[in-house]
Amino acid sequence: MGNNDSERELSSSITIDAPARDVWSVITDVRNLAAASPELVTMVPILPGGLREGQNYIGINRRKVVVWPTRSRIRTVSPDRELSWDTVTSGARWVYELEETDGRTELTLRRPVPGALTGISNLFARFLLGGTDGHADELDRGIRQTLDVLKRRIEKN
Repeated sequence: MGNNDSERELSSSITIDAPARDVWSVITDVRNLAAASPELVTMVPILPGGLREGQNYIGINRRKVVVWPTRSRIRTVSPDRELSWDTVTSGARWVYELEETDGRTELTLRRPVPGALTGISNLFARFLLGGTDGHADELDRGIRQTLDVLKRRIEKN
C-alpha cells in the first residue's frame, strides 16, 4: 500500500435479496457495471473470448468533461464468489466479492492499491480530476452508488 491517502483501500458492502448466482450474472455483464458506475462509461475486451482471467479490457471513464481511457487485466473470475481486475494504467485493483447466506448475497466492492498508484495516474488526478485525495473520495462515494444501483437492478429482476 502506498503512503498517501489516495492509495487507501476503498470498500463498501451491501446485502442483496438474491442468491449469489443472480448477483454474479449481473456483475459479469460489464455493461451493467458501466451503467451502475458514476465514472465508468464502458469496458471493451481487447481479445475474443469474453470475460476470463488474463483478458485485457480498454475502459473509458468520464468525470464531468474529462474523458480518459484505461487498460485493465482480468485477475480473478471465480463464479458466484469473486471478480477482480487490475487497472494497469492506474495501479489500482477492483474486486467484487460475493458471499451468500440463506439466499441473500453480501456484495462487497473494494479498490485496493497493491503497490502504488502510477505516476501518470497521480499526475492525471492532480491536474484534471481536482487532486488525488479528492478523486479517491469521489471513488469511495462512487463505490457506494454502484452497489446501490446494482442492488436495485438485481432485486427488480
